[in-house]
Amino acid sequence: MITGMTIDVGASLAPAFMLTLNSQDITSNFSDRLISLTMTDNRGFEADQLDIELDDTDGKVELPLRGAVLTLWLGWQGSALLNKGDFTVDEIEHRGAPDTLTIRARSADFRGTLNSRREESWHDTTLGELVSTIAKRNKLTASVADSLKQIPVPHIDQSQESDAVFLTRLADRNGATVSVKAGKLLFLKAGSALTASGKPIPQMTLTRSDGDRHQFAIADRGAYTGVTAKWLYTKDPKPQKQKVTLKRQPKEKHLRALEHPKAKPVSKKTKSRKEPEAREGEYMVGEADNVLALTTVYASRAQAMRAAQAKWDKLQRGVAEFSITLALGRADLFPETPVRVSGFKRVIDEQSWLISKVTHNMNNSGFTTGLELEVKLSDVEYKAEDDDG
Repeated sequence: MITGMTIDVGASLAPAFMLTLNSQDITSNFSDRLISLTMTDNRGFEADQLDIELDDTDGKVELPLRGAVLTLWLGWQGSALLNKGDFTVDEIEHRGAPDTLTIRARSADFRGTLNSRREESWHDTTLGELVSTIAKRNKLTASVADSLKQIPVPHIDQSQESDAVFLTRLADRNGATVSVKAGKLLFLKAGSALTASGKPIPQMTLTRSDGDRHQFAIADRGAYTGVTAKWLYTKDPKPQKQKVTLKRQPKEKHLRALEHPKAKPVSKKTKSRKEPEAREGEYMVGEADNVLALTTVYASRAQAMRAAQAKWDKLQRGVAEFSITLALGRADLFPETPVRVSGFKRVIDEQSWLISKVTHNMNNSGFTTGLELEVKLSDVEYKAEDDDG
């Protein structure tokens, strides 16, 4: 049973939740037996997860059926609870003594069609149309970021891949994240802090006094200074080779401590002449000192460029790691929310952050929220430079 907690000046707060099973309220059945409730809100195609541990010392708790749908609301007594989504029960564990029952549910039913392998070829379509088609056949509603909808897909094969794996591959090469939330198939620009319609997600501000634990790390050992991607247009009998380097032109300077010392923009002049597109070549983003070479050979310059940019941005977002546990749970926080922090070291406070994972935990100690954050990249522009050498 979860009770209230005392905070400063004698005030009292009590965490609150509401739970329905197949649309029927079962909160009262669980509240006196609840040992802990943990809800993990993930980004990408990793399903959100709900873990509920119940006291079953009297042996009277009935086991829910696998496939049952739980809906969760979280918050604090005296304020509106926030809907955290639907979860399909897929694991049940009973152990003792003392006897306890653990119910594990996930946001997407991965026993369904999303995980079925398919054989299909896609021709002359767009990313938006492709995602919409996959959403419909899985009985989901597609929500694709405006900046991604019109990206052309001349040809791609889905060879013995499930829709989940195939969509993840598409997201990786186009700088996107894909997930299933509340019956929607979300295909969004990674790290953009934008909704599917392109509206900015409001920035949250956190102070050190909001949390009771934090951890920050910068990892430079083995860091890549650039990414290369090759393309080959196989229909051309006499391919012409070309090497192009993409230089990041940041609109605002990143913190020096979060930059790789060799991953700095240079000031070569962009060539302005317009030439026919080469049928074979290589793109590089960043600098050549320690390059990550993508193994896939792409069908066009545009595809190679998007893949290299996406991988490079992903590497840059991971240059620093910051996590914090909020002493008072915040059910309103979710992945992709931009965050500014204060009260920490200068290098932490001056950086813009983006939430990548949220873990809500409710037990006898209260209601806490754990956040994992990554570096939020400022808007950048790229310029292409032919390398004739």
